[in-house]
Amino acid sequence: MTSPTDPAAKELITHGRLEVEGRLVDASNVTLYCAVELDGMAGHVVYKPVSGERPLWDFPDGTLAGREVATAMLAEASGIGCIPPTVLRDGPYGTGMVQLWIDTADEDLVDVCPPTQVPEGWRVVLRAQDRLGDPAVLTHADHPGIRDLAILDIIANNTDRKGGHVLPGTDGRVYGVDHGVCLHAEPKLRTVLWGWVGEPLPGEALEKLRALPERLYGSLGDELSDHLTAVEIVAVAERAEKLVSTGVFPEPGSDWRAIPWPLF
Repeated sequence: MTSPTDPAAKELITHGRLEVEGRLVDASNVTLYCAVELDGMAGHVVYKPVSGERPLWDFPDGTLAGREVATAMLAEASGIGCIPPTVLRDGPYGTGMVQLWIDTADEDLVDVCPPTQVPEGWRVVLRAQDRLGDPAVLTHADHPGIRDLAILDIIANNTDRKGGHVLPGTDGRVYGVDHGVCLHAEPKLRTVLWGWVGEPLPGEALEKLRALPERLYGSLGDELSDHLTAVEIVAVAERAEKLVSTGVFPEPGSDWRAIPWPLF
């Protein structure tokens, strides 16, 4: 299996031959599991053809596949958050998003559990009751990789960061997946990763955020324009600038539901 950090991984998923092996039936849009092979390299990918997308009234511009690619480009260019190698290319059912499959470790990074069973050091996001009326909490691990995904969610305006979209890679890294409903110009942030609200942003993240707007108004913005509107690109820069000016993780907005449902 090709490693996500191997420079050849992007070449494999861009030019390799795709063979559909199955479908991920829990996905809301057509999501296919494929083998990929190129010059002796082999692996697996997730392939989401544009032809299998369901139109969304609040994301009328571009495609969901393009937004997935744009979010991966943003993560790679900024160095904030970890997304598997992702490209837009032709496939068995036409143009679509192709992303390297991530082998995951046998551990949970996001959970709903009784308050007495929260793992030591984990961050509590929400206190509620389960269907029987017993106390329950939404909680996630206090991990630098998750924290970086939380920052990426803010600048990418992720409207659907579910717990199942946070993957513990067998290589020790934390990967974010499913970014088709990101990068809207209007505030729509919905995520389960609210564990750092009000806390200072790490200095390293602030340095990366300071450098981002100039790139968005230049070459990175030009590359993203294949997938996003000009207004959406400017909004990414403005969100980065706002984070730098406040220096802290923001609180959930009051004008929209801040946590996705279902949670996983």
